[in-house]
Amino acid sequence: MANKILVVDDAAFMRMMIKDILTKNGFEVVAEAADGAQALEKYKEFHPDLVTMDITMPEMDGITSLKEIKKINPNAKVIMCSAMGQQAMVIDAIQAGAKDFIVKPFQADRVIEAISKTLG
Repeated sequence: MANKILVVDDAAFMRMMIKDILTKNGFEVVAEAADGAQALEKYKEFHPDLVTMDITMPEMDGITSLKEIKKINPNAKVIMCSAMGQQAMVIDAIQAGAKDFIVKPFQADRVIEAISKTLG
């Protein structure tokens, strides 16, 4: 059975890029969300094996959403996606429980490596 993944990013084209990389590599994208609040709802609904989470989003940012997801499931696997120059936020995310992070623009091999490593 393919691993179920929730893709969270406020930019539709970024969600499309990640989804494309994942589906080509045998992962199943079960849902997408455009902000942290939507991510929480989708997480509760779909119980994905892994979440890719943008850091900077409207409504609720990725770090806040990560913390809320960790309250629901302390073992949740979340990989943060950040733009260059967001190192401080990446550190916050790792301290909040993120398993890894990938930097935009995405490189397919790095995305797959991070997800495969996180899923074990």
